[in-house]
Amino acid sequence: MITVQEVLRAFYDKYVQNHKLSQQQAKASQDIMNCRTEAMGTNASVCDNCGHIEIHYNSCRNRHCTLCQGVNRAIWVDNRSKDIINAPHFHLVFTMPQQLQLIIYQNQKLLYTLMYKAAAETITELSADEKYLGAQVGFFSLLHTWSQDLHYHPHIHTVLMAGGLTTINKWRQSSKDFFIPVAVLSKKFRGKYLHYLKQYFLDDRIEFYGEQQQYQEPEKFQALLNDCYALNWYTYVQETFSGPHAVIKYLGRYTHQVAIANSRIVSINDDAVIFTAKDEKRSGIIRTVITKGEEFIRRFLMHVLPKGFVKVRYYGIFANINKKTKLALCRKLTNNALRKLIYKGLNNVEVASILAGIDLTLCKMCGLGTLQSIYSLRGNAASP
Repeated sequence: MITVQEVLRAFYDKYVQNHKLSQQQAKASQDIMNCRTEAMGTNASVCDNCGHIEIHYNSCRNRHCTLCQGVNRAIWVDNRSKDIINAPHFHLVFTMPQQLQLIIYQNQKLLYTLMYKAAAETITELSADEKYLGAQVGFFSLLHTWSQDLHYHPHIHTVLMAGGLTTINKWRQSSKDFFIPVAVLSKKFRGKYLHYLKQYFLDDRIEFYGEQQQYQEPEKFQALLNDCYALNWYTYVQETFSGPHAVIKYLGRYTHQVAIANSRIVSINDDAVIFTAKDEKRSGIIRTVITKGEEFIRRFLMHVLPKGFVKVRYYGIFANINKKTKLALCRKLTNNALRKLIYKGLNNVEVASILAGIDLTLCKMCGLGTLQSIYSLRGNAASP
């Protein structure tokens, strides 16, 4: 299987000659290229039966690395699954108009955070309205910034519980259909995002570069806002989950997803990268995308998040402040037992063994002994 690591190793030197990288992009690139090599540090283990010594190189642990997500994803999903109760859940998607995408890219931390804020306020306020549900709901949101062909496409995925607590702490279940008209949801999200965006502009918090510098002029920025108000923003309900197992499966697919999976890369040669992509206009159709090696890297690095940026955020009943009170009450009112964690108390090797279906601590030489660590030397590993 061809990996993003191989693509970076093949074209990165040429890429940096012609492109300027941010500190985070450079770090992500180096981490991915060095992942599971001596540069990331070494672990040595000895078999307690035959004395065979095995050397292993450390993973980079960078959250953008396609080689490092398996164990992290499994542990995270296991920890979060204890919060999911047996009730329907809706999957919502909030997308941004193309007219704002470059400004968002130039102000990532500020305007990504605004996407979360606008989506959260939209859901919270409409759900509390008696016309729709009349309850406080629980939901979590996460940011994705890519389309299938790796172009820049910032959007928020939200998983919303189909029910919540009324003002007198009674459980109120929604119907099986999404309880807020999508047109209402989209219009409110649009209004909130643009309202705050204008406030940020007036507070001089937005930076403009290149062709976007024209919007430093108040008249042109207002014209941009007017154009965006006139658009129907693409907000939709993607699917409805029937129960906790479907939600957990979703968690595994989306929360630790990188811009492209290694399995989608078909081949590389001296000049190009070929990968597959779902056709977003024709359901079920897989197409082939051919790009120059440098262009592939450019697209991939556009999705490196700012340092310290929190990707998955929790709201309402799912917020940390409410888990021991309101979420626990929802669990009691809906007769949901607390789910037992699968990986609690296990280390990464033990979790990896379960995922792989084999005992990774078993000596490969004699097949009888257990590998015991004799030394560990860390390299320049990244934070997750």
